[in-house]
Amino acid sequence: MASPLEIDEENDNKGSMWDLQQKFDQPMDAEAGRLKNMYREKKFSALLLLQLAYQSLGVVYGDLGTSPLYVFYNTFPYGVDDSEKVIGALSLIIYSLTLVPLLKYVFIVLRANDNGQGGTLALYSLLCRHANIKIIPNQHRTDEKLTTYSRTTFQEKSFAAKTQRWLEQHKFIKSTILILVLVGTCMVIGDGILAPAISVLSAAGGIKVNKPEVDSGVVVLVAVVILVGLFSIQRYGTDRVGWLFAPIVLLWFLLIGGIGIYNLWRFGGSVLRAFSPLYVYRYLRDGHKDSWLSLGGILLSITGTEALFADLANFPVSSVQIAFTLVVFPCLLLAYSGQAAYLVNNLHHSQDVFYRCIPEKIYWPVFVIATLAAVVASQATITATFSVIKQALAHGCFPRVKVVHTSKKFLGQIYIPDINWILMVLCIAVTAGFKNQNQIGNAYGTAVVLVMLVTTLLMILVMILVWHCHWILVVAFTGLSLIVECTYFSAVLFKINQGGWAPLAIAGVFLIVMYVWHYETVKRYKFELHSKVSMAWILGLGPSLGLVRVPGIGLVYTELARGVPHIFSHFITNLPAIHSVVVFICVKYLPVYTVPEEERFLVKRIGPKNYHIFRCVAR
Repeated sequence: MASPLEIDEENDNKGSMWDLQQKFDQPMDAEAGRLKNMYREKKFSALLLLQLAYQSLGVVYGDLGTSPLYVFYNTFPYGVDDSEKVIGALSLIIYSLTLVPLLKYVFIVLRANDNGQGGTLALYSLLCRHANIKIIPNQHRTDEKLTTYSRTTFQEKSFAAKTQRWLEQHKFIKSTILILVLVGTCMVIGDGILAPAISVLSAAGGIKVNKPEVDSGVVVLVAVVILVGLFSIQRYGTDRVGWLFAPIVLLWFLLIGGIGIYNLWRFGGSVLRAFSPLYVYRYLRDGHKDSWLSLGGILLSITGTEALFADLANFPVSSVQIAFTLVVFPCLLLAYSGQAAYLVNNLHHSQDVFYRCIPEKIYWPVFVIATLAAVVASQATITATFSVIKQALAHGCFPRVKVVHTSKKFLGQIYIPDINWILMVLCIAVTAGFKNQNQIGNAYGTAVVLVMLVTTLLMILVMILVWHCHWILVVAFTGLSLIVECTYFSAVLFKINQGGWAPLAIAGVFLIVMYVWHYETVKRYKFELHSKVSMAWILGLGPSLGLVRVPGIGLVYTELARGVPHIFSHFITNLPAIHSVVVFICVKYLPVYTVPEEERFLVKRIGPKNYHIFRCVAR
């Protein structure tokens, strides 16, 4: 055990669980402060930031970057008859990319990370440190002594303090927040199934564009083979996969940006009128219900945004921001503008506009890069799924599975074998079952918009409790986010029977599993807490505990971080002998991204010294 803190305590039932004040209030204060700042403000050199920004392209942005493969097809699945509709759709795409990925996520939501961890559960963990909303009642003030347990304070009469008290007083509110977080987490898992399906199927569909005689079944078979290969390489870890995929994605962005410039030059830049928000209004006004329903396709232009946030554990915020603003955002704008320029002059090609607008001489090289990029796109959501499931494990919301850390440098880079193969099977089932990227697109859009809504609602509490923002800023952020997301949500509701039911079904199954597991975890902990053995009974047995004490150390696992577990009374009453030293072992998860090695183990004595009973809490 690394540097255990030993605190003798004669009676386990009196006083606090661990009185660490003596340990931390002396010269350790300066050292603890230094460590806390080190963990909070980990610095990266400019060269390393650029390196990580480059590597993040291969992990974080693949999903967002391959949206041009299928956005216009899902926006106009039955064709388009008016060039003004194309310009209106382009205008919506431009402002969706600007408002959601760029302004909301890259510059605001990414700042709400939990010491580098992203996703809805990271927001929940952040809120758990600023308000007592965790349902498992194992919190203690000594947890706050950790150097990585960062939290802000606020005045007693402030709006933040009132909000904190309101959250802590109502059990229903705590349960509602937890369910909301689990819904967001389940939708991210749904993304991990649907994103690979639509990305790979869309890329493989390029075969039929150039070779119309090829059967659709062949396209599906090619997609399935690619998916099997993708999930098979996950065990090599994010670091190696990132280095492998980064050059592919960088080349992909440069290609789609270049093709966009080529089509703008070839067909004219009249579509650039779409940068005026007036065309958004005209599109929705003139198209009526058809334009409203097409929003489900336009929504796919911002898919991968939530994966961007959930994947944050793999890279520092600055590197992700650099990659998006310098490469991803401008290349996507050029790609969509070029496709719109082509489509305005070829209205009957809406279903395969991406492949149609490629210059003939480079068609097959672009097809190969598109297929590889689709594989990379899948990587972003798969990695995000691993991250959120690891966080769910820490909150007692998911059955225990093996988590493999694939990097010694970055704690967030992980691989979960069981989940990887489950995702592969479900992804192949979706691909082979739907066989139509339009229906998969409807399903994918439903999952994406629900995660965004959950993130917005959690961000309201983060802005109040953690950032202490003025109410005007909170209202402005919330209002703008909900206007955009509720508009898209209303559109995908009409497509529930056209594939939108799939993520709801997948998320429903995972939600039941996660909620039941968490409910059982809480009940088990409360049972142990209320049935623990009194210290007076232990003391009445004497130092021998009424048994023969044999040489050795006996380890007893318990959920309790204090008190003698009920199972120990069964040992004493049913066994003829017990070890001369007894240690109660408790593994306790805390709402922090990591616990430093020197602070992971708390060891204390239970009862008098001659009883030789100890407790070790591994945090």
